[in-house]
Amino acid sequence: MKKLLGLLTVALLMTISAQSQSISKNALGLRLGDNDGFGGEISYQRYLKESNRLEFDLGWRSSNDIDAFKLVGLYQWVMPIDGGFHWYVGAGAGLGQYDSKNSNGTFALIAGDIGIEYDFDFPLLLSLDIRPELGFNDKYSDDLDMDIALGIRYQF
Repeated sequence: MKKLLGLLTVALLMTISAQSQSISKNALGLRLGDNDGFGGEISYQRYLKESNRLEFDLGWRSSNDIDAFKLVGLYQWVMPIDGGFHWYVGAGAGLGQYDSKNSNGTFALIAGDIGIEYDFDFPLLLSLDIRPELGFNDKYSDDLDMDIALGIRYQF
C-alpha cells in the first residue's frame, strides 16, 4: 500500500511539473485581427514563472483617412486544459499615436485579455483571443473596442 501511495505521489508531482513547464521561454509571431481598423500586430511573449508571462504587441493601421500604431503590454495567467490546450487571462495597458486628415495625437488604453491556445509538438503556438480595450482620447479612441484576433507564434 505504501509503494502504491508513493508511486501515485511521484506520478502526480511529475504531472504538475510537466504542466508548469508548458509555457515556452519566448514566442514571437503575428496577432491578426480587427480592433477599429487595427489589422495586424507583431507579438512577443516572455515567460516569467510557472504559469505567468508577459505579452507585448505592436499594432498598426493604415487606411485612406488615418494612420496609427499602438503598443500594448499584458500580464497573463496561463492554465492548462488538456493535451496542448491552454486558456489564459490577462490585463495591461498601452499607448498609441494617430495621424488623420483632421488631427493627430496620442492615446492611451487599458486592456483585458482572455483566450485559448494550442501548443503543438513542434515550436508553433496558435491562439484565439478577445481583448477589450478602453481608450482615452476624445478625437480618436474614447470608447470600448473589442479586439478579436488569431495569433500565430514561433516558440524558442
